[in-house]
Amino acid sequence: MNIPKEYLNEFPEKIIDDLKESGKGLTDSKFKKVLEKTLEEYKKARITPGECVGLVGAESIGEPGTQMTLNTFHFAGVSEMNVTMGLPRIIEILDGRKTISTPMMEVYLKGKLSGEKVKAHALMLKETLLGVVVDEFNIDIADLKIDVLLKEDKLTERSLTSATVANVIKKAIKKATVTKEDNTVTVKLTGKDASLNELYRTKEKLKDVFVSGIKGIKEVLPVKRKEEFIIITAGSNLNEVMALDFVDTTRTTSNDLYEVHAVLGVEAARQLIIDEVMKVMENQGLNVDVRHIMLVADTMCVNGNIKGITRYGVVSEKSSALARASFETPVKHILAAALTGERDELTSVVENVMLNQPVPLGTGLPGLVTEVKK
Repeated sequence: MNIPKEYLNEFPEKIIDDLKESGKGLTDSKFKKVLEKTLEEYKKARITPGECVGLVGAESIGEPGTQMTLNTFHFAGVSEMNVTMGLPRIIEILDGRKTISTPMMEVYLKGKLSGEKVKAHALMLKETLLGVVVDEFNIDIADLKIDVLLKEDKLTERSLTSATVANVIKKAIKKATVTKEDNTVTVKLTGKDASLNELYRTKEKLKDVFVSGIKGIKEVLPVKRKEEFIIITAGSNLNEVMALDFVDTTRTTSNDLYEVHAVLGVEAARQLIIDEVMKVMENQGLNVDVRHIMLVADTMCVNGNIKGITRYGVVSEKSSALARASFETPVKHILAAALTGERDELTSVVENVMLNQPVPLGTGLPGLVTEVKK
């Protein structure tokens, strides 16, 4: 369906594409009515010049935020799979926190796989420490050695062999000789400081030796979503998971902003902020227009890095020296501005209020130019 020229300049590309798609099969007169109605709605949806969008956005997010439950966790079926929800999650996203309380991933897989195959893939992702595959640690005080008895079924489940485990132990424990016999690996201390204390310390160290899987992924949970299985993980390591050949890299996501920013770039991080905030809002049954969230996400990511909405993030980036000074530590900001000869264009609200001038918003935005008769 062709759109008349007078309408082409009125709409963004996305709306034009949608109109072409939805206009198939309509008569010209009906399509003209659709275009007129769409244009009317589009003009209503546009914001007036001089509208203080930041304030409206803050109100629109803040008002439902007060009704949000403080319930931190939502359970995904396993006690280890807590996910931070509600207000604490919104705060850690908008503050741009480097470490989040419950990192998790949704790993999509290539092709249609059976439940068993998905379980096997999930176990390949899960971080396996030596303590998990060991039946018991027997300490021999006389010879200063530890016999590590391995669990046959746990090894098979994770496609490991006792030889692999012995090699891992060799790399991890330097001052010891490691020998293997059937399903027992013996670690005998050598070196000058071989003592009973050292033996017990070695035993504790052995429990936490990394054997297989992906570091950081503590728990895995295969879940059926619509027609396919996905793997939800507690803990996140986007870089290494993306490198696996059975993972669908186009849809796999993490809820860790900085990790997504490092692996996929700032556009992906911006989208993640929008998706995560909207997810919390929807879970709480709150209705917030996505454009307010998009404004916040844009503000946080505008200079290519993630800046939290805090005094060290977005506020410290303000171009106006007076606006920065009005927030905190005024003397520091004014001195720094004076030393560098900074110029303040008075483009925003705060600095105009300080100087008792009309603020450049609403009716204060347009200037009136008149010619006065002499």
